[in-house]
Parts: sequence; C-alpha cells; structure tokens
Amino acid sequence: MTLELDHVGIGDAPGAALPVVSAVAAPGHPGILAVETEQAPVLASLVAGGRMTPDTGRVLLDGHDDPAAVRRAFALVDTPGVAEPFPVMSLKRIVHEELAFAGRRPSRADVATVLEELDMTTWADTHVQRVPTDVRIRLLAELALLRPDVTGLVITSPERHGGATAEWFAVVRDIARRGVTVVLVTSKAAAEAASALLDTITDHGDAADTTQGPEDATRSGSSPTGLPADTSDTTDATAPLETRS
Repeated sequence: MTLELDHVGIGDAPGAALPVVSAVAAPGHPGILAVETEQAPVLASLVAGGRMTPDTGRVLLDGHDDPAAVRRAFALVDTPGVAEPFPVMSLKRIVHEELAFAGRRPSRADVATVLEELDMTTWADTHVQRVPTDVRIRLLAELALLRPDVTGLVITSPERHGGATAEWFAVVRDIARRGVTVVLVTSKAAAEAASALLDTITDHGDAADTTQGPEDATRSGSSPTGLPADTSDTTDATAPLETRS
C-alpha cells in the first residue's frame, strides 16, 4: 500500500497554514513530511490521514484519489489535540482504553499481556509524559495497529517529546519494515536527521538481526500477538485518547 501526498497545501502563501509539501510512503520506506509551526503538523497529519481535504494537491492511495479508503486504512498516532493521551495517563490505562476502542477485551490480564509482549511492563504505572519518546511512540503505534482495517499510520511530531531522533526513528523505521505504511510528520531538523538515517540504512542494506533479546524486541517493531484478531467495526479512529472510555 503506497500513499502519495502530491504537493498538498492549505491556505495561500505567504503565511499558508500548511505550506505545500510532498512525500511518498510505502511499506519499508516511511514518508517524511517536514513542517514547522504549531498548527502545520496537525493539518499535515489530518490531510495525510484522509481527515481533511487540502486546498491544493492530491492524496493518492495506490494511485487512486479515495479519501474514505485512506481514513479506513490510516490511524493518527499522537496527533496533538486529536489523538494524543493525557500527559498523566499511565501506560496501562492507555492500553486499557485502546483495547476497548479496538473492540478487544480490556481486562487487566489482557492489558498486562500487551505490555509484556511490548517489553513495557516496567513502565505500566508510569505517566506517559515520563517515558522515553521511543517507548511512547512504539506503544501508541502498536495499539493503533490493533484496530480493524488499520494498515497505515500517520505519526505526528515525535520530536516534541525530546530524545534522540535516532532512537524514536528506529521505531518508525522498524514498523515500516514490517509492511506498515508510515507517514512521519516532523520538524525540518528532525526530518533531515531521519532522512539521513534512512539513506544510510538503504545504502548499507540494513540486514535484519534475527537474534533479538528483550531489549531488542522493544525496538524491533514486533506486533503484540497475545490477543486474537478482531474484525469488528469501530468508531472514527481520529477520536482523541483522552475522550475514549
């Protein structure tokens, strides 16, 4: 599944709310959108996820202009004001709410299973604002992928939480390597660093290591397997985490 943002923008230059940007995302190769200002990353994410129609340009899914298909296939991850958890929510509370939202059993045992398979048990009672950025992004991304029909992610501004770009981008890269189509919306500085890392990985082939320990698994992008597949219908994937119950 390939998502192409072809010269999309909102508003007129100078001072456009979303200056014209382009990117192509495909399994194994994240698409990177470099945007600045407080509002632009949210607008870029809404456009990339099929939730907003750009004033200029096109969003194409496998070459087709189909916003409804984009909305079904792509979940917004950590998008400010749209799909981000409250800073003081614990990881186990986030997992509980996301399992319910995905139509899964949100029992204490199921929450524990997800955290264990993500190697995040030690963070279970920690507020999400206090975990490393790579842990935060991987948790929210993996939970989004539990939703029925979701095969793509739009991840918004991981750099705002701090941490080394190389660490959180490794999560983005490894999830894409699993066959997930990932659009990364980030600052220009972080986009340059991520693009450089991606180019280096591509140049050297980046052979996957098949002997992973628990710490490696946290960064490998492995999907939780402790819960059975569920194809039940859900509500709009743009609903913010803080409003879900």
